Amino acid sequence: MEKYDIIIAGAGASGVFMAYELTKLACPARTLLVDKGAPLEKRLCPIKQGLTPTCVKCKPCHIMNGYGGAGTLSDGKYNITTQFGGELHKYVGHDKAMELMEYVDGVLCSMGGSDARLYHTSSELKTRALQFDLHLLEARVRHLGTDRNVKILGRIYDYISAHINTRFYTELEKVEKLPGGGFKVTTDKGEELACRYLVLAAGRSGSRWISSVCDSLGIRQQKNRVDIGVRVELPAEIFRHITDDVYESKFVYQTDKYNDLVRTFCMNPYGEVVSENTNGIVTVNGHSYADPALRTENTNFALLVANTFTEPFEDSNEYGESIARLSNMLGGGVLLQRFGDLVKGRRSSDRRMEKCFTRPTLKATAGDLSLVIPKRQLDDIIEMIYALDKIAPGTANEDTLLYGVEVKFYNMKVEVDGDLQTKVAGLYALGDGSGVTHSLSQASASGVYAARILAEKFGRS
Repeated sequence: MEKYDIIIAGAGASGVFMAYELTKLACPARTLLVDKGAPLEKRLCPIKQGLTPTCVKCKPCHIMNGYGGAGTLSDGKYNITTQFGGELHKYVGHDKAMELMEYVDGVLCSMGGSDARLYHTSSELKTRALQFDLHLLEARVRHLGTDRNVKILGRIYDYISAHINTRFYTELEKVEKLPGGGFKVTTDKGEELACRYLVLAAGRSGSRWISSVCDSLGIRQQKNRVDIGVRVELPAEIFRHITDDVYESKFVYQTDKYNDLVRTFCMNPYGEVVSENTNGIVTVNGHSYADPALRTENTNFALLVANTFTEPFEDSNEYGESIARLSNMLGGGVLLQRFGDLVKGRRSSDRRMEKCFTRPTLKATAGDLSLVIPKRQLDDIIEMIYALDKIAPGTANEDTLLYGVEVKFYNMKVEVDGDLQTKVAGLYALGDGSGVTHSLSQASASGVYAARILAEKFGRS
């Protein structure tokens, strides 16, 4: 049985920044960072390589898994705020959470991100949005871009590689407490690993596994939500007056019809729409780049409706997955519809798409989202589009494109204390997989925080 002092289960944002901080602090603990995905240089999506026009459901998905986690090949957008992106501040305090996110930003800049612009929320835009019942959340945003983000993560790997053991293409399965303290972890290859401290940092794609570990060890989990919606794509000029100023405009709107909350999410100016594979289900997301040569003529963003369920229903993620499966069934993957066709109650066809002035950046199946997304959520999305049209005229244009479905899965929130430790001594839960954070900045910050706690333990021993 291989023995380690610390095993970090998941090489996403929280796991990578925990490894970074342990390295910086010269923590003497023998540490293993393990992930079921590929190392950075081998995270190659067949769609991005031009080998296939649609998702072929790689196992595991290179977009979602591997070194750096789902954030690696995303937009590289770090929101420094406690107004959204998680609840880390509820565990460590507002000032400490902000301090940790500022620290993460400093690390990113030192590793090659200093040229990336830091955007600030515009008070003028916030005031204008309020006139139409749109609430703009405040944040500072460091946009690295997918291309620069990959280079920075590569430099972080080079920095930690001499101090931290790494293992990829390895899925952890069973976790057991050892009689004398610590844990035994069994991998999908039948290997047995032992550690004194185990850190659950598997991200959203590892939420089921984290839940299973918590269930087996009697750790309470709180019901969480699932967000269901679409990815909107339109000419970049429509949102240019907003994105050139604040970049990530996080608008929240309460609908008149149902009083549901709808929000914009992950805005990608001059970006592209991409598909991703979560547990075998193809959903949609968006990227953008720092290099002007890689930019497109479009901007894309998600519109998401929050869904929180009460008893007796408990599995919110299963609800989201069932809707995504229906989209996959009808479209063979991602569905695409013109906004004009949606509001007129007709499906988009290849013939109608040929006449569309907005050119899609993702090859998807033209179809009818009303056959997939429940009426309530679809009504919410349509109402939100008309609201956004008041501050960004052209949003409700007939040729605005809607890709479906976009689903944001959240882990059941793991019960942890102020150190992010569960009731089982030595077992920590970090990042998006814990349900505590929902963003790159907060997930990374949680990794730094836990690393400092564990490094102090080894410094005293």
